[in-house]
Amino acid sequence: MNWSEVTIETAKPMLDILCAMLTDIGFKGFSVYDPDDFDELMAGRVGHWDYLEEGLAEQLTQGAPSVTVYIPENAQGAEQMTALRSLIAQLKSSEQAADYGTLSLSVKGIREEDWANNWKQYFKPLPIGERLWITPTWVDDPIPAGRTPLYIDPGSSFGSGQHDTTRLCLGFLEKCVEPGARVLDIGCGSGILSIGAMLLGAAKSTAIDIEQNAAEASLENAVRNGIAPANYETLCGNILEDDALAERLGAGYDVVCANIVADILIAMRHLFVRYLRAGGTLLLSGIIDERLDDVLGAMDEVGLKTAEIGQSAGWAAVMLTKP
Repeated sequence: MNWSEVTIETAKPMLDILCAMLTDIGFKGFSVYDPDDFDELMAGRVGHWDYLEEGLAEQLTQGAPSVTVYIPENAQGAEQMTALRSLIAQLKSSEQAADYGTLSLSVKGIREEDWANNWKQYFKPLPIGERLWITPTWVDDPIPAGRTPLYIDPGSSFGSGQHDTTRLCLGFLEKCVEPGARVLDIGCGSGILSIGAMLLGAAKSTAIDIEQNAAEASLENAVRNGIAPANYETLCGNILEDDALAERLGAGYDVVCANIVADILIAMRHLFVRYLRAGGTLLLSGIIDERLDDVLGAMDEVGLKTAEIGQSAGWAAVMLTKP
């Protein structure tokens, strides 16, 4: 298998925090570069060197602190890359953006802007649950009998259907979406969840993401699937920081879904309660197994009841209800 080396530049105080965030989106190992480590080495505080090759000292102290991850060139890797880009975009738009340094991405062996096209080869049609058939727009295979096609072009937005978090959430949607439902998709990415809900019988969806390109991709994908724009609203912004935008979303949704990361889900717990109608269903995904109890505890704290848990390849999704 081929791998891509992806390096994120940041500020020294944020190295550990960035590593923790990368863990939350599924990365298990990192290579951390901190030029100050070399100074400690030369001062004799860490280890001991008898000889240092000429020019190595300069090489080891150049560049900003950074974290490097390795992403496989396959479908899961493509989704990991998208999740990473979404995380960086979120940090760049946050109030603490300046604390993180440049947050520039460099991808060895492939230009960042070309990665989606290069990895299209790994996106294949696949069945989800009993009814949906997820198919990339550039694949012209026949649709199996009894399946409803969901045409998706994720572009640079998370959500092609290949990742375990997306598949788990789509499976839950099949169980809870009833004809005429109103759906709210928070952190919509490509729009795959809210579009899936519409194809399963929902009447109206609102999709929101912190990235403008995700909001645009969601609407484009909705139109590709024959969904009228009048029934599919897209918004861009951060509802944790923009009170007016959070208020604009209203309330009374039958289904709210959020495939993000554990810490953001926990921070949004009170908003979930506000948006759901009594008896409504909340679908949460993007949770690594190690953070599942944290998320469940936070939702229980605000009165949301766990109905079902799904797990796959180290990831978890949860279906909850509002009494």
